[in-house]
Amino acid sequence: MSNAYVTDFRVPSTTESTALLNEDWLAVILGLFIFVLGLAALVHVDLIGWVVSTSVWSNFGQALGPASKGYAALGGIGALFATYAALTLVLTAGAAALKSDVKRFALAFTAVFWIAYASWIVGNYAHFAAVTPAEQQKFGISWSLKLTNEGAYIFALISGLIIANFLPRFASTIKDAVRPELYIKVAIVILGGFFAVTAAGNLSLASSLILRGVAAIVEAYLIYWAVVYFIARKWFGFSREWAAPLASGISICGVSAAIATGGAIRSRPVVPVLVSSLVVVFAVVEVLILPFVAQT
Repeated sequence: MSNAYVTDFRVPSTTESTALLNEDWLAVILGLFIFVLGLAALVHVDLIGWVVSTSVWSNFGQALGPASKGYAALGGIGALFATYAALTLVLTAGAAALKSDVKRFALAFTAVFWIAYASWIVGNYAHFAAVTPAEQQKFGISWSLKLTNEGAYIFALISGLIIANFLPRFASTIKDAVRPELYIKVAIVILGGFFAVTAAGNLSLASSLILRGVAAIVEAYLIYWAVVYFIARKWFGFSREWAAPLASGISICGVSAAIATGGAIRSRPVVPVLVSSLVVVFAVVEVLILPFVAQT
């Protein structure tokens, strides 16, 4: 690691500086574009109801379906292919704005999308995701790992580990579409818009969000963040480039906070990705092991 990376945050590369947009602004544009399409529902026009939705399943026919009943004729498989086509089109346009190789990105994203969604479908299998006894009875099963559908992240992590360690040539081929920072930033924009609309429609929820938000700011930013940052720098000797995303990931909101902080301080892409991986690995331990320890 060079001294520049040890002491300072990263300086944008020449390639980044020649792109039409930087990644942060691209995430804002893509996120707002999707969010505005969703807002059309306020005037009773459903523009994104065709997006695929995945449910907990024991029979594969139960797994997929359109998000809106108005597009039921599309069917689950139809909704899945429509979602793939739309995401490929929008994100490939984003790749063009970032001066990436459009053809390579589209092909790589195709592989990434189907691997990721296959992991999501497997994670929603009833023996993995069903939580309550009522759900188990509904699907006619006697046991479940009770991971909820978020157990899909575990399968995605396993898929990534297998590809990275045993299929290095394939990993190199799809690396153009492995842009976790961009995807999570887009998701953060959409989620922020969702919360804003939800709060606007419910004043009691809005006041609760404001109150809890202020408390969370004081707790996370002024106490936890500072403590973690101090320990990372003082005791473990981390550079600012590593300490800041680590502090955000631990104190604020895991993966999304680490990614957002990494982008804000212009760290190397590997930094928030590794911090996010650490968060995911620890979450897996929490989900799979700590419940049994707590019961015991």
